[in-house]
Amino acid sequence: MRVTLKDIADEAGVSMMTVSNVVNGKRARVSPDTIERIQRIVAERGYVPSASARSLAAKSSRLIGLLVPAADEDSLMISPHNVAIVGQIERELRKGGYHLLLRGIAEPAEVAEALQSWSLDGAVLLGFLDEEIDRLTPRTIGKVSLLAIDSYSANPLTTGVRSDDFTGALLAARHLISLGHSEIVFASPSFSSVGVVHQRYEGFRAAFAEAGMEWRERLVTVETTTHAQGRSLGLRLMSEHPDATAVFATADILAIGIMEGLAESGFSVPADVSVLGFDDLDLSRYVTPKLTTIAQDIPQKAQIAVRQLLATVESREHLTDPITLDVRLIERDSTASPPVLVRAGLEEQDARGQRDVE
Repeated sequence: MRVTLKDIADEAGVSMMTVSNVVNGKRARVSPDTIERIQRIVAERGYVPSASARSLAAKSSRLIGLLVPAADEDSLMISPHNVAIVGQIERELRKGGYHLLLRGIAEPAEVAEALQSWSLDGAVLLGFLDEEIDRLTPRTIGKVSLLAIDSYSANPLTTGVRSDDFTGALLAARHLISLGHSEIVFASPSFSSVGVVHQRYEGFRAAFAEAGMEWRERLVTVETTTHAQGRSLGLRLMSEHPDATAVFATADILAIGIMEGLAESGFSVPADVSVLGFDDLDLSRYVTPKLTTIAQDIPQKAQIAVRQLLATVESREHLTDPITLDVRLIERDSTASPPVLVRAGLEEQDARGQRDVE
């Protein structure tokens, strides 16, 4: 039988309020002997305070929800980026004395149900489309503080943290252009006129304009950002785009799949085709060849996200200005000059060698 607050109070010979105060850390008006007696009985009887009761006493649940789109049972945490950031968020919340509850959202109506039925102090939205966040209203949210990660929504009910997606893609395209590439495929999930992928698309195009070049649009979209979709794309890439010499994928996991598909099709990376990703997942350092990528600082993103959210939770004021984090190019082994330039360079070396002999 579950031990109750009344059981502890009866055995200790004190009121239920005194036991509640000791259990919840409000001990200023309780004698040291009484505190010691209550704590001993709590330990002996294995008493566990009710979470709902503690929430009422503290006027705070210390619970933060993390909502992730989940179209089916296999898609909740399929993204390595999401897996990494969820782990970091949980660690940061624990440091602040909060607990994380993870919820997959299959239908838009489930957002309101999750926010209002869990007694949450706040919630993080991860992986939602900006259009979905735009539709959130005070009635949907209730009194829950919200933070959206990697969002460009202008909804004033949320605050946000995101990476500089435009600059990241700009750096990626600049790197490939500097190597001599002009026929570059942009590989991504389908996207609208706002959001993360759109920002990366615009940054990618801006690099060509900056270089005074025209990009012959080679836009290839996949259904989901997964290794399997990348591999499928890599298998057919060169038959559909025989002139392409490089690929910029909007996620590392997609880029790694593309490299695998290219290899299975008989193409070498980077000798035949250069591949560049975005994220700098741990996996990108261990594949062969090691993946050149745009690095975003996931631990920093999680740390700032939690700091922003808890600031709104504890002040009850909405901090609407999003924070944008810097990104950087990590040059590894999956990018090189295009084959035609390599061949031209070798031929020039041969010609110079021949002239030296003569």
